[in-house]
Amino acid sequence: MAREGYRTCLIEKETYPFHKVCGEYISMESWDFLIRLGLPLDAWDLPKIHELYITAPNGESLRESLPLGGFGISRYKLDAALAAIAKKGGVEIFEDTKVYDIRFEEGNHKIESSAGLFTAPVACACYGKKSNLDVKWKRLFLKEDKNQNYVGVKYHVRTSLPGDQIALHNFSGGYCGVSKIEEGKYCLCYLTTSDNLKNNDQSIPAMEERILKQNPALRKLLEEVEILYEDPVTIAQISFAAKTQIENHALCIGDAAGMITPLCGNGMSMALHGSKIAAEAITPFLRHQCSRQLMENTYQKNWNRLFAKRLKTGRFIQRFFGKTFWSVLLIRVMKPFPFLVRALIRQTHGEKF
Repeated sequence: MAREGYRTCLIEKETYPFHKVCGEYISMESWDFLIRLGLPLDAWDLPKIHELYITAPNGESLRESLPLGGFGISRYKLDAALAAIAKKGGVEIFEDTKVYDIRFEEGNHKIESSAGLFTAPVACACYGKKSNLDVKWKRLFLKEDKNQNYVGVKYHVRTSLPGDQIALHNFSGGYCGVSKIEEGKYCLCYLTTSDNLKNNDQSIPAMEERILKQNPALRKLLEEVEILYEDPVTIAQISFAAKTQIENHALCIGDAAGMITPLCGNGMSMALHGSKIAAEAITPFLRHQCSRQLMENTYQKNWNRLFAKRLKTGRFIQRFFGKTFWSVLLIRVMKPFPFLVRALIRQTHGEKF
């Protein structure tokens, strides 16, 4: 939007660079888009990931190639680099700034923040977990979300695992993803129910010892890796409930519009692609070539065309993960039929954009 000549600002509650809970695997469908934004991906020599390895809580496993594949990069590196490109392109970035509310009044958004009041004709909500904005906006998914809340935990580690492989290890009430990122490091990130943490006195080490290590592959991994963080990065209040893409005339992007289950490994690409289709809908509105209603309808229609089926498939697949019986059954059923595994992967991924 800044390159189109519009005054654009980004309000970020943290300060770049910073670590963020994320599997740090990005589908290759985003590669060309990120290069067009200005990221020197080729020069960074990032690990390319071509194989999926899945284990059940009892250790049963399957391996399958990823039709499109992906690459590994930390959010610490990626987000800071994108912020630097944005700033160079004229975006005003307000770091260490919290947003308290976004109101729509007389054709403009009023954004209340710790840096003061902002006024803009268009506002985009690009956040992940349940937030104060969801509560203020009284979003429907808060009432309809009867599912278990989830907790995410992430480490950077050193290990000798294959660099071209992403592993998904199931355990009771969750699953753990491991894949290589830059500088020879690996991202180890897992999702689990809040009940798992609660039942272990809110202790992450106790939960890992008593629950995650029941999976023999995960036990071996956790006992052999060199953890590079003093403490893990964590996030709570994660919801996979269906969401709306427009709230109070703000365009929701990324997880704020709908969060795909992490086991699908495609949340980052969906967020990146979502930003592109949002910009494509916003530009004609700012040029006075369409109404606000048409802008919102266009964005929502294109978002659902690209992503609604992926989210539905992700929620279906997640029913089998984190449950010992069902994850073992899934692996036993799918293992003799690799084309079925590849078909499911394609259902959660898109084309290059």
